[in-house]
Amino acid sequence: MGECSLEELLVVDGYNIINGWPQLKELSKDNLEYSRDKLIEILRNYQGYRAIQIILVFDGHMAEDGREHHQYYDGLEVVYTKKGETADNYIERLVHQLGREKRVWVATSDKTEQVIVLGRGAVRISSRELWEELNKCFREIKRAYTGDKAYKPHRLDDRIEPDVAAKLEKWRRQHR
Repeated sequence: MGECSLEELLVVDGYNIINGWPQLKELSKDNLEYSRDKLIEILRNYQGYRAIQIILVFDGHMAEDGREHHQYYDGLEVVYTKKGETADNYIERLVHQLGREKRVWVATSDKTEQVIVLGRGAVRISSRELWEELNKCFREIKRAYTGDKAYKPHRLDDRIEPDVAAKLEKWRRQHR
Protein backbone atom coordinates (compact mmCIF):
# COMPACT_ATOMS: atom_id res chain seq x y z
CA MET A 1 0.00 0.00 0.00
CA GLY A 2 2.95 2.30 0.49
CA GLU A 3 2.68 5.81 1.86
CA CYS A 4 -0.95 6.66 2.55
CA SER A 5 -3.03 9.65 3.51
CA LEU A 6 -6.41 10.43 5.01
CA GLU A 7 -7.72 10.63 1.43
CA GLU A 8 -7.26 6.89 1.40
CA LEU A 9 -9.34 4.39 3.29
CA LEU A 10 -8.48 0.83 4.24
CA VAL A 11 -11.55 -1.30 4.95
CA VAL A 12 -10.73 -4.57 6.69
CA ASP A 13 -12.99 -7.64 6.74
CA GLY A 14 -12.27 -8.53 10.35
CA TYR A 15 -13.14 -12.21 10.63
CA ASN A 16 -11.69 -12.92 7.19
CA ILE A 17 -8.36 -11.45 8.30
CA ILE A 18 -8.45 -13.27 11.65
CA ASN A 19 -9.01 -16.56 9.81
CA GLY A 20 -6.33 -15.67 7.25
CA TRP A 21 -3.53 -14.97 9.72
CA PRO A 22 -2.37 -18.17 11.46
CA GLN A 23 -1.46 -16.37 14.70
CA LEU A 24 -4.91 -14.77 15.07
CA LYS A 25 -6.71 -17.88 13.89
CA GLU A 26 -4.99 -19.89 16.61
CA LEU A 27 -5.93 -17.26 19.21
CA SER A 28 -9.54 -17.26 18.05
CA LYS A 29 -9.91 -20.97 18.80
CA ASP A 30 -9.57 -20.23 22.51
CA ASN A 31 -10.82 -16.65 22.68
CA LEU A 32 -12.42 -14.89 19.72
CA GLU A 33 -12.68 -11.61 21.63
CA TYR A 34 -8.94 -11.60 22.33
CA SER A 35 -8.13 -12.22 18.66
CA ARG A 36 -10.40 -9.28 17.70
CA ASP A 37 -8.66 -7.08 20.29
CA LYS A 38 -5.26 -8.13 18.95
CA LEU A 39 -6.29 -7.24 15.38
CA ILE A 40 -7.57 -3.86 16.60
CA GLU A 41 -4.24 -3.22 18.34
CA ILE A 42 -2.24 -4.14 15.23
CA LEU A 43 -4.36 -1.92 12.98
CA ARG A 44 -4.24 1.01 15.43
CA ASN A 45 -0.45 0.92 15.32
CA TYR A 46 -0.44 0.68 11.54
CA GLN A 47 -2.94 3.53 11.19
CA GLY A 48 -0.90 5.75 13.47
CA TYR A 49 2.26 5.19 11.49
CA ARG A 50 0.80 5.41 7.98
CA ALA A 51 -1.76 8.16 8.71
CA ILE A 52 -4.48 6.29 6.85
CA GLN A 53 -8.12 5.99 7.80
CA ILE A 54 -9.07 2.40 8.67
CA ILE A 55 -12.49 0.87 9.17
CA LEU A 56 -12.49 -2.64 10.59
CA VAL A 57 -15.75 -4.50 9.95
CA PHE A 58 -17.06 -7.54 11.82
CA ASP A 59 -20.24 -9.46 11.19
CA GLY A 60 -22.66 -8.48 13.93
CA HIS A 61 -24.77 -11.62 13.76
CA MET A 62 -24.27 -12.09 17.49
CA ALA A 63 -25.37 -8.54 18.37
CA GLU A 64 -27.75 -8.79 21.30
CA ASP A 65 -29.94 -5.87 20.23
CA GLY A 66 -29.56 -6.55 16.51
CA ARG A 67 -28.34 -3.01 15.75
CA GLU A 68 -25.19 -1.82 14.06
CA HIS A 69 -22.50 -0.67 16.49
CA HIS A 70 -19.49 1.60 15.93
CA GLN A 71 -16.55 1.84 18.31
CA TYR A 72 -13.53 4.12 17.98
CA TYR A 73 -9.98 3.46 19.15
CA ASP A 74 -7.70 6.47 18.56
CA GLY A 75 -9.35 7.09 15.19
CA LEU A 76 -9.66 3.44 14.17
CA GLU A 77 -13.34 2.77 13.49
CA VAL A 78 -14.63 -0.69 14.34
CA VAL A 79 -18.03 -1.61 12.96
CA TYR A 80 -20.19 -4.51 14.08
CA THR A 81 -22.88 -4.89 11.44
CA LYS A 82 -26.55 -5.17 12.30
CA LYS A 83 -28.11 -8.58 12.68
CA GLY A 84 -28.65 -10.20 9.29
CA GLU A 85 -26.05 -8.03 7.53
CA THR A 86 -22.70 -9.55 6.69
CA ALA A 87 -19.42 -7.67 6.79
CA ASP A 88 -19.28 -8.20 3.02
CA ASN A 89 -22.61 -6.39 2.52
CA TYR A 90 -21.49 -3.50 4.71
CA ILE A 91 -18.14 -3.23 2.91
CA GLU A 92 -19.79 -3.26 -0.52
CA ARG A 93 -22.15 -0.47 0.54
CA LEU A 94 -19.27 1.55 2.00
CA VAL A 95 -17.18 1.17 -1.16
CA HIS A 96 -20.15 2.29 -3.25
CA GLN A 97 -20.64 5.39 -1.03
CA LEU A 98 -17.01 6.46 -0.67
CA GLY A 99 -15.32 5.09 -3.79
CA ARG A 100 -15.57 8.37 -5.68
CA GLU A 101 -14.30 10.51 -2.80
CA LYS A 102 -11.38 8.40 -1.62
CA ARG A 103 -9.07 5.68 -2.78
CA VAL A 104 -10.54 2.67 -1.02
CA TRP A 105 -8.54 -0.45 -0.27
CA VAL A 106 -10.39 -3.56 0.90
CA ALA A 107 -8.51 -6.22 2.84
CA THR A 108 -10.11 -9.62 2.35
CA SER A 109 -9.15 -12.98 0.92
CA ASP A 110 -12.75 -13.76 -0.05
CA LYS A 111 -12.46 -14.11 -3.85
CA THR A 112 -16.11 -13.20 -4.51
CA GLU A 113 -15.83 -10.11 -2.36
CA GLN A 114 -12.60 -9.10 -4.12
CA VAL A 115 -14.34 -9.22 -7.50
CA ILE A 116 -17.30 -7.19 -6.23
CA VAL A 117 -15.20 -4.42 -4.66
CA LEU A 118 -12.92 -4.26 -7.69
CA GLY A 119 -16.02 -3.75 -9.82
CA ARG A 120 -17.04 -0.86 -7.59
CA GLY A 121 -13.71 0.92 -7.92
CA ALA A 122 -11.85 -0.26 -4.83
CA VAL A 123 -8.42 -1.87 -4.70
CA ARG A 124 -8.23 -5.27 -3.08
CA ILE A 125 -5.51 -6.52 -0.82
CA SER A 126 -5.47 -10.12 0.42
CA SER A 127 -4.96 -11.05 4.06
CA ARG A 128 -1.45 -12.29 3.19
CA GLU A 129 -0.58 -9.05 1.40
CA LEU A 130 -1.86 -7.01 4.34
CA TRP A 131 0.25 -9.13 6.70
CA GLU A 132 3.34 -8.49 4.56
CA GLU A 133 2.59 -4.74 4.44
CA LEU A 134 2.17 -4.60 8.23
CA ASN A 135 5.43 -6.45 8.79
CA LYS A 136 7.24 -4.09 6.42
CA CYS A 137 5.76 -1.12 8.26
CA PHE A 138 6.75 -2.47 11.67
CA ARG A 139 10.32 -3.08 10.41
CA GLU A 140 10.41 0.59 9.32
CA ILE A 141 9.20 1.65 12.75
CA LYS A 142 11.83 -0.49 14.45
CA ARG A 143 14.59 0.94 12.26
CA ALA A 144 13.40 4.49 12.87
CA TYR A 145 13.11 3.85 16.61
CA THR A 146 16.58 2.31 16.89
CA GLY A 147 18.05 5.26 15.02
CA ASP A 148 19.26 3.54 11.87
CA LYS A 149 20.09 6.74 9.98
CA ALA A 150 21.14 4.83 6.85
CA TYR A 151 17.69 3.28 6.47
CA LYS A 152 15.46 4.88 3.89
CA PRO A 153 12.20 3.15 2.90
CA HIS A 154 11.90 2.36 -0.79
CA ARG A 155 8.48 3.36 -2.07
CA LEU A 156 7.32 4.52 -5.47
CA ASP A 157 5.68 7.50 -3.74
CA ASP A 158 9.15 8.68 -2.69
CA ARG A 159 10.35 8.78 -6.31
CA ILE A 160 7.38 10.36 -8.08
CA GLU A 161 6.78 14.09 -8.31
CA PRO A 162 3.62 15.36 -6.54
CA ASP A 163 2.17 16.89 -9.74
CA VAL A 164 2.63 13.58 -11.59
CA ALA A 165 1.01 11.70 -8.70
CA ALA A 166 -1.96 14.12 -8.78
CA LYS A 167 -2.40 13.62 -12.54
CA LEU A 168 -2.26 9.85 -12.18
CA GLU A 169 -4.83 9.96 -9.39
CA LYS A 170 -7.13 12.17 -11.49
CA TRP A 171 -6.79 9.74 -14.41
CA ARG A 172 -7.49 6.76 -12.12
CA ARG A 173 -10.70 8.34 -10.81
CA GLN A 174 -11.91 9.16 -14.33
CA HIS A 175 -11.37 5.63 -15.58
CA ARG A 176 -13.24 3.64 -12.95
